Amino acid sequence: MEVMILQIEDPSCFWVTMKGRGPYIVDEIEYKNLNAEMNQFYDKSCENVDEVKPVTLEKGQICVVFSEELKCWCRAVIKSIMYCAGHYQTECFLVDYAKYTFVKTKDVRVAVKAFMQIPYRAKKCRLYCTKPVTLRINFREDTAKIVPAQRWDNAATQYFQSLLKATTQIKAKLCAVEDNTFDVILYVTIKDEKVCINDDLVSKNFARFVETEENTGSPAKDQENQTSLNVESFPVKIVNPTLAFRPVLFEEKVPMNLETGHSVSSSFPKKTYQRSSRDLNESTESIVKVFPGLPCKEKSAGHTDRFLQFLNSDPLKTRKIEDNQQSSHSLTEEGNFVFLSNKIEPSSILEKAPLYDDLKKELTREKFLGPTFTESYCWPPVARGCDVVAISHQGNDPFLYIPPVLTFLQLGSCYKALPNRNGPLALILCPGWKKAQLVFELLKTYGRCSRQLHPTLIILGQNKEEAKRVKIQGCDVIVTTPYSFLRLYEHKCLLFCRLCHLVFDEIEVLFSEATEQVFTILDCYKKTIITEEWEYLPHQIIAVGTHWNKHIARLIKEFMNDPYVVITAMEEASIYGNVHQVVQHCVSSERTAILLKILDFTPNHLQKVLVFTDSVDEVEMVHQALKSNSIFALKIHKEKEFNFTYVLEYWTKSYASGNHVVLVLTDDCMQFLGITDASCVIHFSFPSSPRIFGQRLYNMSDNFHNVIEESSVDQEHTKARSVILLTENNTCHALGILRYLKRAEAEIPPELHDFTARVLEAEEEKKFARPLCTYLKAFGICKNRTVCPDRHQINLQIDMLQNMPSKITQTSGLVTILPLHIVNATDYFGRIVDKQQDQYTTLAEEINEYFKETSNNVPIKKVEKLALYGLCEETLFHRVQVVETPPKEEENLFFNVKIKYIDEGRTRQVQSSQLLHLPARFQHLPPQAVEFIVCRVKPIDNEIEWNPKVTHYIHHKIKGKPHEAKIVLTLGNTVWIDPMVRVTRLSDLKMYVNEYSVRSEILSTGLGTDNPEHITQLQKLCVHVKELSHMNNLEPSSIKEDTAHPENVSDPQNMPIQENSTENCKSSKMTMGNHLCDGVAQHKEAEDSTLHQHKCFYPEIKWFQNEVTVTVKVKIAGIADYKCDFSKEKVIFSACLGDKLYLADMELHQYILTEKSSCVIKDKEAAIILAKEKKGAWCKLLKNKNPHVSFDFEHWEDFEDTGPFPVGSKKLHCTSAVTEDLVESSDDSSVESDE
Repeated sequence: MEVMILQIEDPSCFWVTMKGRGPYIVDEIEYKNLNAEMNQFYDKSCENVDEVKPVTLEKGQICVVFSEELKCWCRAVIKSIMYCAGHYQTECFLVDYAKYTFVKTKDVRVAVKAFMQIPYRAKKCRLYCTKPVTLRINFREDTAKIVPAQRWDNAATQYFQSLLKATTQIKAKLCAVEDNTFDVILYVTIKDEKVCINDDLVSKNFARFVETEENTGSPAKDQENQTSLNVESFPVKIVNPTLAFRPVLFEEKVPMNLETGHSVSSSFPKKTYQRSSRDLNESTESIVKVFPGLPCKEKSAGHTDRFLQFLNSDPLKTRKIEDNQQSSHSLTEEGNFVFLSNKIEPSSILEKAPLYDDLKKELTREKFLGPTFTESYCWPPVARGCDVVAISHQGNDPFLYIPPVLTFLQLGSCYKALPNRNGPLALILCPGWKKAQLVFELLKTYGRCSRQLHPTLIILGQNKEEAKRVKIQGCDVIVTTPYSFLRLYEHKCLLFCRLCHLVFDEIEVLFSEATEQVFTILDCYKKTIITEEWEYLPHQIIAVGTHWNKHIARLIKEFMNDPYVVITAMEEASIYGNVHQVVQHCVSSERTAILLKILDFTPNHLQKVLVFTDSVDEVEMVHQALKSNSIFALKIHKEKEFNFTYVLEYWTKSYASGNHVVLVLTDDCMQFLGITDASCVIHFSFPSSPRIFGQRLYNMSDNFHNVIEESSVDQEHTKARSVILLTENNTCHALGILRYLKRAEAEIPPELHDFTARVLEAEEEKKFARPLCTYLKAFGICKNRTVCPDRHQINLQIDMLQNMPSKITQTSGLVTILPLHIVNATDYFGRIVDKQQDQYTTLAEEINEYFKETSNNVPIKKVEKLALYGLCEETLFHRVQVVETPPKEEENLFFNVKIKYIDEGRTRQVQSSQLLHLPARFQHLPPQAVEFIVCRVKPIDNEIEWNPKVTHYIHHKIKGKPHEAKIVLTLGNTVWIDPMVRVTRLSDLKMYVNEYSVRSEILSTGLGTDNPEHITQLQKLCVHVKELSHMNNLEPSSIKEDTAHPENVSDPQNMPIQENSTENCKSSKMTMGNHLCDGVAQHKEAEDSTLHQHKCFYPEIKWFQNEVTVTVKVKIAGIADYKCDFSKEKVIFSACLGDKLYLADMELHQYILTEKSSCVIKDKEAAIILAKEKKGAWCKLLKNKNPHVSFDFEHWEDFEDTGPFPVGSKKLHCTSAVTEDLVESSDDSSVESDE
């Protein structure tokens, strides 16, 4: 991620802020908005200071203070309080600016919760695994040597600052998070050269590289920090930097650019930071230091031996495999957990890894940072040719299998007995073309040091001819997707005749997206290898992934031979082990009662229960509650470290069936105890991270069932159980828990479903200011909606047409469009061309004519964001807008800015010196760039991104060429078109012909398929939008795009768009814009009939008034979902009831006060209270009569009593008018509007 330095103390203490845009990265605009809201709030509160002054102040307290330097209110943390010159003052750290300031205690304000929602802007960092050194001189021996130091030398700090000052770009790679401090690797760009600051300080002898234990601070603070120095196994909770301070427990799997560890990109194998490779079999001296509370040998020799056995150098604590226990599990010395079905000796350093020497050299040259913890367990069985299933948080990393598979493929003698035919030795199946491309690139990179394997990437569409043309002669490795492979198999039936290695990358995705295809391939493979000639040939299946999937059990049972199951994500191991997951939803104050209820039974078998809390006080409280209810329980926490002997003795005793053994403890005691035989874990306090959750479940690993083996014995009584107490304090994790329970096939409480629905709705509301989701626009659906950072609902303020040329508002007939920037196969930016008088063409000619004069090329001295400038590109001049500028401290004489071509839609980086002053007369025409999306087509095989082949083909086909298109929907600056046709004029015949349809061209590539629900899905978003009444005739278009009769095409504007008689669907048109709102009253009858056709009804409305308000009653019984929008002279009410949609668009006779108007549900009916702008009687409610609106005669008596109408002739006139209107309305309203 790109960062900006805010403050530097030394390389172990500096503050940064994240730059750019990305999922969950807080934009600088949000911080500016927060600042403005805080200034407004606290400036106003000066009148009532006592209301916002804190009652008490203490060190570490979060507050808000006014900074004299920054001239604004800032969020802060109190660092110290001191007495000075007759008053108390506080030293505060401004968490968004990384500055210290002194403030009088009377000027400190309470931090309002609403202002604490977004993370602090300043992130505290230190260089990862980089510690200070100093020069020690021994005058007696006349020697000098560099030795470790406790603090940084001034020279080192100054050099560090000089590097950061000279750089043009700073990027940080997050390696760990401890105590809200980021351990990072810093990369800077100096004179176009990329430098790793960590390495540079070490090479210049300003620092030393250290092992993880030294780098992560005091082990006593966090037992979780003890991990190996691995990219995938960082010393503490590892998260994406943008999510570091957000809840991450049970997070759904996110797109690859959001994952921690390796990102799935073409730069994947380029490891740029050297990792220490330390043998897992070293002595335990450093680990013993982790446990300062261990009993001494003199005090308890027996249990100390037990601990030393638990902590010994053997990295794998495997119990002897008994008849009824086939699985093993271990805690390595670094604190990583692994669950194994068979014992594996890990290969923790590259030199001893089971890889051939040339590959090791190549990995070293590429600065490979492995093997990681998971790789150390996966490589040995894969390299031996065994079947392997690996589930890990880094399960999307192809390096779990590529190096050992390449090693095995070097053993040419293993394949001599294979038939001499064409066919691959290895088949790698990936979940999509993008991942397949990555794996293929890695094979090319690391396969060049081995015998020629000729890896081939095969991505096939639905064109059968393309499959026939594929050549696989001499190819030993095929990388493809399940769909593409089966298409190829239809034409090349001998693909399995030599296949020895079948690899499934991201197995859980493959099973969720292509279950049938995967099992078809497995069946074909199984039929091949069961023949007699395959008895002594290698046959291997490898499956890697991040989550356990129920289909993996079938894969193992039916298709694998004694597989090695490696699971390093303990929460996934619990699903594999069939742990019974239970969620109890309760308020925090009820947890103790729920716990007592859970333990209030007499078990038939021995129950060993662990109750996890997150503090010493909670341990004492829970223990006392159990004791008060006659439940004997043990307790242990860090302040009772000498109690371990007693606890372990009691826990490990032999007990009769029907007994309870209950232990209440904190998370930091787990590694001390080394318990693995618990039968129940109760999460009294919610686990602080996925790692802690997994470690808690590991305590039951002896009772994990082996789901692979069939057993006729009923083992339900030994089934391990995990109970989560979900309270209001853990609401942010509800969605993740729901997904986890679904994957575990556990019973889900109904209230959890309801609650997560509300959480999802709240999350969507937070995205309301974000752009509309690109996947939603392109395909009508977003698969990763819960983790997608963009909006999935209509926002009128953003999606209304603003400052756009009037031609974009056309809703019928055809428009001519000119695509200029091709984003992908169906998404383009360009202009709508006006054939009569194109204003932009005239403007472009004037701009180029103006800038031809050299004297008019005036460079810009000061670049301003969002300002318009001129830019010369080759020989043409363009209008551009600056959309991103570097921070002031990064500006120099020549700096880059990001600009957007406002008339074409593309963006690029240019030097600020290239921008030219653009006269005001050239800025009046609104930006002409419009986004066009071709409807009703999407990628094949459930892909979410277009294959570059299609995009490249369409790019060359349509760029810069005018096309005829019909607009079916408009939202903001985005236009959906169907069809989009290239029309050619035959001058000799004086006629036009359709050359091609873009949608048909995409389908002809075989990489696109029909998407009939595209516009229908977008229509659902518009349920509560006031323009819905203009959605007449909104159905998916079914248009013959390839036929146009010459005699009917005398003019392209009249190009025929015929309806498909086989589909009987009407062409669609829909425009979301203010321009359609003016003619509502004039077209009421036509509109109503259209709304009836589409089950959109106008409700019956009754109204009455008093002097200051008008009450409008909407006669719909049992409204559950409604929305009411107010404007000065209009009210729009919409509601859903069953499958019916009700919409009332009321243009009022008089003006109202929107801020005082409201809508409430009363007696299951909606009552709209309109506050009149001027007091007095209204002669009628609406400006135009409506048959569904009538006066409420039940309140007529009230009118006479309260005298709402003026006295005199005016009263008679108004009453007459109202009565006449009501009589006509009541006659019309006798017919039900929804029939």
